[in-house]
Amino acid sequence: MELKGRIWKFGDNIDTDIIIPARYLSLTDPKALGEHCMEPIAPNFHKDAKPGDIIVAGSNFGCGSSREHAPIAILALGIPLVIAKSFARIFYRNAFNKGLALLEADIFDDVKEGETIEVDISSGTIKLGTKVVKAKPIPPFMEELIEAGGLINYLKKKLEE
Repeated sequence: MELKGRIWKFGDNIDTDIIIPARYLSLTDPKALGEHCMEPIAPNFHKDAKPGDIIVAGSNFGCGSSREHAPIAILALGIPLVIAKSFARIFYRNAFNKGLALLEADIFDDVKEGETIEVDISSGTIKLGTKVVKAKPIPPFMEELIEAGGLINYLKKKLEE
């Protein structure tokens, strides 16, 4: 799976309350959740982000509570991938269960917001202009979850086979 998108940078310890503040957890519509994505630190993010954009972050992305709303809010904006130095464990699993791709790579200091990045999720290859960085590749099963649009869709597909 190959992606090409514009970079949005968010630093270390971006918790789930930053990704989607708790006051919006009663919302069930993904589009409505997306309208509040990153609101505490980037109030216009939902307006400025475009489908295909990619988030690049530092360490511990998705720390905090185990809310599934966080990856849903990111996906609702059409953002298919987050690259970070590390992810909080529960967020990592929730993201794949919802169909959001995550790659672990320490590229935060090597990129500028607004630059275009090319990523081959299957191989973990990240192209930063002329520089190529290898991320930790995701297991094939996790890639199947992404391609299916999350765990529920994956299971529905398997039941139909």
